[in-house]
Amino acid sequence: MQLRVDSVRSSDAAGSGHPTSSMSAADLMAVLFAHHLRYDFDHPDNPANDHLIFSKGHASPLLYALYKAAGAITDEEMLTFRKRGSRLEGHPTPRLPWVDVATGSLGQGLPVGVGVALAGRRLDRLPYHVWVLCGDSELAEGSIWEAAEHAGHEGLSNITAIVDVNRLGQRGPTRHGWDTGAYARRFGAFGWHTIEVDGHDPGQIDFALGDARNTRRRPTVILARTRKGEGVNDVDNREGAHGKPLKDAEHAIVELGGERGVTVKVSPPEVSRPPHTFTGGPLALPSYPLGEKAATRSAYGAALKALGAARGDVVALDGEVADSTKTEEFAHAFPERFFECYIAEQEMIATAVGLQVRGWVPYAATFAAFLTRAYDFIRMAAISGADLRLIGSHAGVSIGEDGPSQMGLEDMAMLRALHGTTVLYPCDANQTAALVAEMADVSGISYLRTTRGETPVIYEPGERFPVGGSRVLRHASDDRATIVAAGITVHEALAAADLLKQEGISVGVVDMYSVKPVDRAVLNEAATTTGNLITVEDHRPEGGLGDAVLEAVSELGPRVVKLAVRGMPGSAAPGEQLADAGIGRDAIVAAVRRLL
Repeated sequence: MQLRVDSVRSSDAAGSGHPTSSMSAADLMAVLFAHHLRYDFDHPDNPANDHLIFSKGHASPLLYALYKAAGAITDEEMLTFRKRGSRLEGHPTPRLPWVDVATGSLGQGLPVGVGVALAGRRLDRLPYHVWVLCGDSELAEGSIWEAAEHAGHEGLSNITAIVDVNRLGQRGPTRHGWDTGAYARRFGAFGWHTIEVDGHDPGQIDFALGDARNTRRRPTVILARTRKGEGVNDVDNREGAHGKPLKDAEHAIVELGGERGVTVKVSPPEVSRPPHTFTGGPLALPSYPLGEKAATRSAYGAALKALGAARGDVVALDGEVADSTKTEEFAHAFPERFFECYIAEQEMIATAVGLQVRGWVPYAATFAAFLTRAYDFIRMAAISGADLRLIGSHAGVSIGEDGPSQMGLEDMAMLRALHGTTVLYPCDANQTAALVAEMADVSGISYLRTTRGETPVIYEPGERFPVGGSRVLRHASDDRATIVAAGITVHEALAAADLLKQEGISVGVVDMYSVKPVDRAVLNEAATTTGNLITVEDHRPEGGLGDAVLEAVSELGPRVVKLAVRGMPGSAAPGEQLADAGIGRDAIVAAVRRLL
């Protein structure tokens, strides 16, 4: 009862929260902490620790009550719940050292848990167990079933989902109510061991948790029938109480037996050996001679393979397009560090988040257009402070005949909008290789945009391209405008500059390969000296390169013209696509003429 009382107390002190959702799962977590969790709270970085993920992150009052019972936080801190400056936020985040990832966007905890379990099984090779507390409402999310299939396919016996089937969602009953059999049939179809229990019977819970840890060759789900608001008559199994502190907390605490100060000694892990590591060596990035043509996606694959040979902590993930993203080079060289996530982009990002929880360095690739499906997972990864490296291939209209469904035209805006992200768009193979290596040590989420078609190599092998930098490719004292481009449009900008020179018009060209952060110094100089900037991007006009440049120079007041993909493309050859979208060399020449 202490966990229920403390959930009521902290929510009452905050004036908000989800005490009833916490009360339903209290017995489940009490038995887990008292008998089955193996965790050293004094050393949260112990690699042998179990992992507990609250997928139903709104039940944070219960999590913090558990931390108090385990002696990790004081009662005084627990009552700072949801207050300004408190570590105990409305939904858990890694601001607390015992929290692996931020939760609160439902349907994500189990997918991330699968990533952590994969790290334990295939990389760390340690026997820690991953426990994920889920709510029944979130089982409507497709990402839950992506995770269920992935875990079942991998036979991850080191993960257990504990589903709090309390029947009531935010606005009323859930789809299946207390029909735990309906959920069991679904999980069973994906190869899970299923256990149905009374979620308020400690004996049944204890048996189920022990059975889960001892199950071999398949994951386990414990489907626990519970009552929302259990223990307090005013809210017990009643609609309309979701997400609110109790109206009469004092009376509820008395009804629950009053305040207690029981502490629980959570057992530390029995295994003390270090995690498995993979050997590395010197870094030998691929090199491409000047003038040769090569696709930046191919350079990514070759560079990732080279990086994998140099660093044993690098891992790669792909969404069943490895032959197109060129991640297959890494997969063939290092199969034990490659994770095929199939056409399940949400699970791919979640798996990457889970792997980095354990200190691995993940590179996750798919078509740029398909990352939109996983955007909420990327957003939550940013809130978690996760270190991810994302690669979006087949970006822009330059992919050609496949048409708009395959064209990533919103990806840079998507990634730029998130907190602490880095967005990179290389234009040639040597630049790509250098940036792939650079990303390994970039904190937060970094994104590399690659091009499908071959482009000329314009940079010498071995050149460095720091994040936040740029390259001035054309510059003269009589420049009348500066063209700012990235990726495929760098080559169009150079061609346009040559055409304009034949007309006696001198223009500068800047390769803004780092779209976030941008090189403000170079942009400000161009804005000051020429006063005219033309941005050219194979992307929508909203949120991409053009907006990044405008933001950087807005206080200086230069004239800025944005060339971008404004219409809806169809099928056409790559060169035709660039021309039709108004971002090819002729369009750039015309824009300069109009501007001058």
